[in-house]
Amino acid sequence: MERTNYTRRRMLAGLGAAGVAGLAGCSGETNDGDGTATATATEGGGATVNASASGTVSIGVLQPVSGDLSYYGQQALWGFYQGLNYKADDEFTPPAETGTYTATVGDVDYELIVRDTQLSADTAQTLATDLVSSEDVDMLFGCTSSASANRVITTVSKQSGVPTMIGPAASADVTSNAETCAPNVFRASENTAMDARSGGQYVAENSDVSRVYLFGADYSFGRAVVNNYRSVLEANGVEIVGQRFVPQGYSEWEGLLDNAESAGAEGIVAGFTVSTLPQLFTTFLNGGYDFTVFGGFATQITTNIVGQTLQRVLGEPLTADALAEANFGPFTTRYHWNQYDNEINNAFVDSYTSAYGVVPDLFSSGTFTASSAIVQAVEAGGSTEGADIQSELRGMVVADTPKGADGYEFQTYNNQARSAMTIADVVPNDEENWGAAIKPSEPVATVDMSNTTIPGDSDEMGCDL
Repeated sequence: MERTNYTRRRMLAGLGAAGVAGLAGCSGETNDGDGTATATATEGGGATVNASASGTVSIGVLQPVSGDLSYYGQQALWGFYQGLNYKADDEFTPPAETGTYTATVGDVDYELIVRDTQLSADTAQTLATDLVSSEDVDMLFGCTSSASANRVITTVSKQSGVPTMIGPAASADVTSNAETCAPNVFRASENTAMDARSGGQYVAENSDVSRVYLFGADYSFGRAVVNNYRSVLEANGVEIVGQRFVPQGYSEWEGLLDNAESAGAEGIVAGFTVSTLPQLFTTFLNGGYDFTVFGGFATQITTNIVGQTLQRVLGEPLTADALAEANFGPFTTRYHWNQYDNEINNAFVDSYTSAYGVVPDLFSSGTFTASSAIVQAVEAGGSTEGADIQSELRGMVVADTPKGADGYEFQTYNNQARSAMTIADVVPNDEENWGAAIKPSEPVATVDMSNTTIPGDSDEMGCDL
């Protein structure tokens, strides 16, 4: 398709759309003598702006924008676009399609070269190689599939040294495995370990559950969920009475749930995606089991299918009382539109919904923060060079995020951003721009960012930058 330019300018001296949040942590402002303003940041975060930044940052973007799971790529792109959109006065809402789109923030053009990975690791590798060798991009951003992300990191990012912002690929291994961890590889997006560690802490500290049976899908996602739940639960005195991994799409749940009940489980953890959850939940809801199910809220696609399952078993319309009596949740969420009440998120939800006709979803905050961090790095260093952006990203506290000002912080030992996570009940949906019968409730608990990620000294952390 033809190249499309979305040109936007703002007055840097006024700090424009960054607003109050963009100034968080600033200790002062000095005039450089030529009328430009430079804001310096105090320790612990906030925006550092250097008005001398000018030029172009070329970013190769790798997301699936076709096929059955194109929605994953769409929401990843929409979040990334909105992070740029938040930084300037004019609108930047290009389509989630392949092509080249340019957003201008201050005197810097952010040129996004969007390519379709088709959710294939082979395709992602080929495209990333071309973006680095032929397009000479300054950075890479993507992928949705963890397999694709790992392939791009090991075959392109580490080989070329090009700074890479992974997202929303969520496997904990991306930033905890020595083979994929690297000084030039960052991830703002939340990961499966954050899901599990947050959920495990909540179960241990805020429920009467003392005996848990762990179920997970037999691949990296499910194993990360189970391993991190086990780590947190055992550390908090909760007994693990059993553990079982099953293939994706597994449907013979009655015997396994009977085993969990026989083992004395008061709760089970379900580390699965949409291919397995409906069968599991149908068996659980029809079986009259006494234990509670814990896990994580997913994207609109999965939540819609889970909601249909609940409607078939519990009846329509779903009621809050029926859901509460089903021993279903609460669940962890990386991000949903109604979990954070702050000026940045409110503006983000309004802009995103107006542009795309849906509320922001699970991946949206992480990819918003990815582009927000890149802009902050350019402004902080006054440079559009990839190496300088990489240097500024290291250890950065990201000023403008949907989880609030200074809501994400890149850990220096593995370049994974930590952020708060919330716990919510399952309630009937009343949001017209959310296509599912259920949604997360208002948060019942928030887990501070200091407790959501794998610690640097953990046996599960193989990365030490």
